[in-house]
Amino acid sequence: MEKQDLATLLKSLHDVKGYQGLTWEGNFEDYLKLVQKHPSIARTAYQRMYDMIISHGMEEYTEYKKKIIRYHFFSDPLENGKDAIFGLDLPLMKMVNIFKAAAMSYGPEKRVLLLHGPVGSAKSTIARLLKKGLEQYSRINDGMMFTFWWKKNGLENQEIFGSSEQILCPMHEEPLRVIPHKIRDEILQKINEELPEEKRIKMDGDLCPPCRFIFKRLMENYQGDLNKVLEHVAVRRLLLSEQDRVGIGTFQPKDEKNQDSTELTGDINYRKIAEYGSDSDPRAFNFDGEFNIANRGLIEFIEVLKLDVAFLYDLLGASQEHRIKPKKFAQTDIDEVILGHTNEAEYRRLQSNEYMEALRDRTVKIDVPYITKLTEEKKIYERDFNSERIRGKHIAPHTLEIAAMWAILTRLEEPKKANLTILQKLKLYDGKTLSGYTEDNVKELRKEVTREGLDGISPRYIQDKISNALVLDRAEGCVNPFTVINELESGLKHHSLIRNEDQRKRFAELLTVVKDEYEDIVKNEVQRAICADEEAISRLCSNYIDHVKSYTQKEKVKNKYTGQYEEPDERLMRSIEEKIDIPENRKDDFRREIMNYIGALSLEGKTFNYKTNERLHKALELKLFEDQKDSIKLTSLVTNVIDKQTQEKIDIVKSRLIKNNQYCDICATDVLNYVASIFARGDIKGHA
Repeated sequence: MEKQDLATLLKSLHDVKGYQGLTWEGNFEDYLKLVQKHPSIARTAYQRMYDMIISHGMEEYTEYKKKIIRYHFFSDPLENGKDAIFGLDLPLMKMVNIFKAAAMSYGPEKRVLLLHGPVGSAKSTIARLLKKGLEQYSRINDGMMFTFWWKKNGLENQEIFGSSEQILCPMHEEPLRVIPHKIRDEILQKINEELPEEKRIKMDGDLCPPCRFIFKRLMENYQGDLNKVLEHVAVRRLLLSEQDRVGIGTFQPKDEKNQDSTELTGDINYRKIAEYGSDSDPRAFNFDGEFNIANRGLIEFIEVLKLDVAFLYDLLGASQEHRIKPKKFAQTDIDEVILGHTNEAEYRRLQSNEYMEALRDRTVKIDVPYITKLTEEKKIYERDFNSERIRGKHIAPHTLEIAAMWAILTRLEEPKKANLTILQKLKLYDGKTLSGYTEDNVKELRKEVTREGLDGISPRYIQDKISNALVLDRAEGCVNPFTVINELESGLKHHSLIRNEDQRKRFAELLTVVKDEYEDIVKNEVQRAICADEEAISRLCSNYIDHVKSYTQKEKVKNKYTGQYEEPDERLMRSIEEKIDIPENRKDDFRREIMNYIGALSLEGKTFNYKTNERLHKALELKLFEDQKDSIKLTSLVTNVIDKQTQEKIDIVKSRLIKNNQYCDICATDVLNYVASIFARGDIKGHA
């Protein structure tokens, strides 16, 4: 019964009609009708690439007064974010603009696109995503494309087809290329009549050598009757696939002795020489090099600048002229996106090599730096280390944030402003506000650096160390920031990409910076958990506002217990204001600011709530914490001498941490013990 159910499920899952739609076949006349109805099926590779990215939508936002477009394609909607790219909206926007210019034949289509950046900066992920996107796009109606093959159709002339009944176009050419140039131009003019400039179909070049050979022989056989020649053309839907080597090519450097340029442009098929009699007969040649099979799509060059110079020569013609030179054949036209990626060391070598000027001149460099925004860097680790993927172990709050924070700090240059710390700079970059700093100031900070995002720790190192922390025996079901920090620190001794001892020392010092920041974060969380009694905060707020109102209006306050009118309680007001560092000479301004804020709300018909004023909320929490911390006796955790009443209060605090901050029982206990040890050594000043 179970087998039958599986078989039924299998049948229901298989889409027969969908498959039939993807394997459409027809004659040349059928195809012309399709092109007339859907001209986009004859697009160039760059037009298709640009349209594919745009098809997933976009959104515009402003950052430091600059408009930036975020393309949803790079969030990887194809596989639910598996290859999503974070924090690189600006480089990706520049890349898409290059695709757009190339799609409109403005010049970049004659260049090699070179993704350049440090190791682990997502260059390979971008290439993988583009390949994956093209594959999926070719399978939907908006992205459909076609190629052709030659049918013998009972032709007696053995010299053309030999023993074969059909010959496939080895380079998956666009069927319209079969039409001779002069006629083709008129056909294209007709197709483009009602199309906007950016959507017009462009088609240069000639057929590949074997198709050109067959076309020429058929024209001779039929004495120039093009219609009879076209009866031998059969058209079919083309699906791009890296696995099947159709429209997507990948090339990577190997040992020089085991690699030659035929891997790019094809090689002789010795088995077929016996049939066709010559190694210069195009039917006896395998046009299956990476350039050939990537025609109509994309070719990726992995670590392109590590290639031997002989291979780079092939790139020159392929980029500028859109032509390659197979052995013993004329130059062959190609239509594909050429994408390479390389790291900085290899690119510097290219710049210093005077023999490589031609390649430099044909290269469009797209910088892909490390992320320098904390929230974006966190997303990388949250994608890889979340509750769905990590079973049986809990990752304590702030663990991934602290690891990401250290990674970002290693990539930032020290601020030139004396009063700005590198941690404050990180927070400004992340969109946080800092007194005295505007958007223009942050823009200036970005402009004054030269190598920010090109040096530092890669996400791979962080991922490796988080993985190590997860499998450690001492993790005991929960991994906390200190476990990960220890892994990050111990790994620095053997990190292969650290250039010198000074850099190692700087990275270690930055770990101390993030430890201190983590200490502030957890002290703040424990403080909030201790004073999370909203009624008590509300009462304290009400009392404070009554006294501030009387103070600013030069009135007395009625004592609720005695009924007597008294002067506003200066001691109460200052005990709250000091928590957020309001100096004595600024207290009047702050109090008037609070009253003006309440008055403005009243005019709008709104009621004042302490939660709407961040500074006051923070001050009230810290004041309540100071009043309550002694009654909770958190420091008793350090001495292990806890009475029942104190334990009950501590358990309430722990439950609040678990409920409000996603702690588990283990890490909530650890955090309380840690904060208790801080208070025990006398460091009780609150931070929020």
